[in-house]
Amino acid sequence: MHEVIRRVEALRQQIEHHNHQYYVLDTPQISDSEFDQLYQELHSLERQYPELVTSTSPTQRVGGKAATEFPPIRHAIPMLSIQTETDTESSGAINFDTRVRKELGLYERDAPVEYVAELKFDGLAINLRYEKGVLTSAATRGDGEVGEDVTNNIRTMQQIPLRLLTTNPPALLEVRGEVYMRLADFERLNQKQAALGDKVFVNPRNAAAGSLRQLDPNITVQRPLSFFAYGLGEVQGWNVPATHSTLLDALQNLGFPVCSERAVTKGAEGLVAFHGRISAQRAQLPFDIDGVVYKVNSLALQRELGFRSREPRWAVAHKYPPQEATTVIEAIEVQVGRTGALTPVARLKPVFVGGATVTNATLHNQDEIDRKDVRVGDTVVVRRAGDVIPEVLSSIAEKRPAGAVKFDLIAEYPTCPECGSHVVREEGEAAARCTGGLFCPAQRKQAILHFASRRAMDIEGLGDKLVDQLVDGGLVHSLADLYALQLPQFAGLERMAEKSAQNIVDALERSRKDVPLARFIYALGIRNVGEATAKDLARVFGNFDALQAADMETLQQVPDVGPIVAESIKEFFAEPHNVEVIQQLRDAVTLQAGMAIQASKLSGLTFVLTGSLPNLTRDEAQAKIETGGGKVSSSVSKKTSYVVAGAEAGSKLERAKELGVMVLDEAGLLQLLEETK
Repeated sequence: MHEVIRRVEALRQQIEHHNHQYYVLDTPQISDSEFDQLYQELHSLERQYPELVTSTSPTQRVGGKAATEFPPIRHAIPMLSIQTETDTESSGAINFDTRVRKELGLYERDAPVEYVAELKFDGLAINLRYEKGVLTSAATRGDGEVGEDVTNNIRTMQQIPLRLLTTNPPALLEVRGEVYMRLADFERLNQKQAALGDKVFVNPRNAAAGSLRQLDPNITVQRPLSFFAYGLGEVQGWNVPATHSTLLDALQNLGFPVCSERAVTKGAEGLVAFHGRISAQRAQLPFDIDGVVYKVNSLALQRELGFRSREPRWAVAHKYPPQEATTVIEAIEVQVGRTGALTPVARLKPVFVGGATVTNATLHNQDEIDRKDVRVGDTVVVRRAGDVIPEVLSSIAEKRPAGAVKFDLIAEYPTCPECGSHVVREEGEAAARCTGGLFCPAQRKQAILHFASRRAMDIEGLGDKLVDQLVDGGLVHSLADLYALQLPQFAGLERMAEKSAQNIVDALERSRKDVPLARFIYALGIRNVGEATAKDLARVFGNFDALQAADMETLQQVPDVGPIVAESIKEFFAEPHNVEVIQQLRDAVTLQAGMAIQASKLSGLTFVLTGSLPNLTRDEAQAKIETGGGKVSSSVSKKTSYVVAGAEAGSKLERAKELGVMVLDEAGLLQLLEETK
């Protein structure tokens, strides 16, 4: 039995150690499967010897009997609030430092006061009570004097130790901190809630509070709660460190997660710098904050400063502008993006949030509108985090007026509001899209950049800034307009010298001559048609007219063209605006004459190129293979027909030998191509 007891205790120590590494330090030392083996062994021993089960065993974190209510717990030391500086500018920090120095009787010539600056988490304050190192109770702040007993729910949280990580625990230690929910966890929880048809939460704070106040801990254990420690309550039998910063380090050593975004700083200048730095980072933090907290670092000075009414003189919360607010959706419209995606946008009754007045907020797509059940006329929660585009988080169903109207994007916008082309939503796609890719003003710049790219029409020098000038200046309305531009029009553009202008004119002229069919197809930017698919289409159809006239069945006879790609091609050619621009382009460029290659000896063969060939570049070799009807792949597999290897061939050559794939050098490739003519 002694051996069993020793093994059980050893397993508990190992499991708690690895829990701490994983949940607190974020540095796991063993795999999930290894951890599961330790846990299952302990669970098995405790089932076999139930008398060995203790309240601090890792197996006791999960589940438990549901409570009918939360019993009250009176705090031994009240959980007081701290004063709030609502001035969101630097004067909030300056005012606090001025008050502290005045209370301490300091003059300008005296040294600056040392502070600790921390984040003000947007969660639920908790008091954790440890007796002889063991968690005995956990309570919410409540009214500051009396909180709710949430011990069973707190025990489900892996970040909170059931036993302090010390061999010499204090007789009594109360640790205070914040239970919160990370933004990514909040989003996943709401997606899960929506999928189950359950209530979605308005924001992470509400989700954390609602999860912690579940009467059934079996529900809490399924909620992704997190915790940060930041202070003390009652203490007996422990040498409290001399400063707040060293106290936070000590709490971390005892097994508690402490936020790393904190700083020891001096004087008002240091506080102002911290406030500004965190403000700039706020939108990128993985959790919500609504401000920062300044505390005098010396605990002796804290005691000297004492309290004013029910607020400490030695601490203050310096708030940021709120990132969330409620307002009313007055209408829902759409914006057309550079790729043709239609994004629904809520037109809002103006509301001040995140430091700015917000009148518009994104609704992302129809699925999100349906998931959040957002309607015109609804009162909604809007979020704006820093420079992030404002978004509608949720609707408040209790405030919904009788006339609130559901929104159906396709029904409201069957055609694009920018160009009048048809709007479609492909199966499996979240976004609805405009089909007028060659004509739509919203997509014009993106279409030109793609058309001019190296693997499309290869118009050297036609980059973002030049395209912006051409479109914004009204010189180019569609792709075909590029070929009507003359030297004086380019030379008149900003930062465009005559030589640069001539280079662009020359590049356009080169691009229009003897254009390979595959490049032209790819340059059109048909949705779901990449470079490889464009080459397959060119090989099979041989000329553009045959491709444009092909039906769904014929299109799907092309290798790797399934119903989704075929539908994209048909929709593209069915849009009259696109057809008009295509005809203008065909009048402006000369396509290479070609014939459909269906019976080539290379049809169905796949080649992989590796290393440097003596005479051919990689692109030249690929072009010869594809002209002969073969395909070029980037990886070697059992389906590879030939690997063409040159100097310094790497792992692809080794892989070919392992699989028994035939290897050719440049001469062998050229001979094979000659034989297939």
